[in-house]
Amino acid sequence: MSVPVSWVEKVGALRLPALADHRFQKWMDRNNEGQLSQSERAELESLVEISEQFSLVRAEALRVLGKSPA
Repeated sequence: MSVPVSWVEKVGALRLPALADHRFQKWMDRNNEGQLSQSERAELESLVEISEQFSLVRAEALRVLGKSPA
């Protein structure tokens, strides 16, 4: 099966949207300080899961393209 290189490149560029990434970083900092509410912690866990999945998909796309992570 052949996949267009442009599609693999787009998959390799997947990231959290800017607002979600900002929130993710803010909550990671607050989590390190022990300052998250229960609902914030639950949302942070969801964002961590999504971010990890994006990382795995990006890594595979980069492998297919023969590139190194930036």
